[in-house]
Amino acid sequence: MSLLTILDYAGIAVFAATGALAASRKELDLIGFLFLAAVTGLGGGTLRDIILGRTPVFWVLDPTYILICVTAGIFVFCTAHRVEWRYRLLIWLDAVGLAAYSVLGAAKGLAATDSPTIAIVAGTLTAAFGGILRDLLANEPSVLLRPEIYITAALAGAGGFTAAHALDLPLQVSSGFGVIVAFALRGGAIHYGWTLPRYRPRPGRHPDEAIKGSRNRK
Repeated sequence: MSLLTILDYAGIAVFAATGALAASRKELDLIGFLFLAAVTGLGGGTLRDIILGRTPVFWVLDPTYILICVTAGIFVFCTAHRVEWRYRLLIWLDAVGLAAYSVLGAAKGLAATDSPTIAIVAGTLTAAFGGILRDLLANEPSVLLRPEIYITAALAGAGGFTAAHALDLPLQVSSGFGVIVAFALRGGAIHYGWTLPRYRPRPGRHPDEAIKGSRNRK
């Protein structure tokens, strides 16, 4: 089994587990657990394959991915009640999945197009879209609206892998570098609250003042 396949299965399992954990927070039934596990685990890769024109998408060609999501959903359904800090576990597992999928998506984008730009975009979408769908369906605060770094971590992981690959480093080294970069950024954001500079709006001028200013410039 290749390293990328291992990353693929691991990313699916971890993301599926976060979807099931979100279902546990909403106290859904088993079908709800399986649905959120599958949507979260498969969503990012499905979007990536559609954009890259890789159809049928990966889980249609290999139903193993669906079985991984089902297994993760059932496992969490049977064990989630034993974990008191489920939300904390969810965001850390999400960080692991984000790191793995940012590299995997970049590798598949690079293989499909041989374009570093497309590789980085594919890696970012693969890593982030499943979590976005999970939060939307579970009515949780979206990862896009949280102040700490998220998309940037996926972007950095995909970019790190792509840059290392461009330097002709071995696949294991390139993949490990991308995973470490993404996880370090996301982990630091979770633990230390790292954020990017935010937009600080300034009050606009009154319409009358804007008109007078425009006349004065004439």
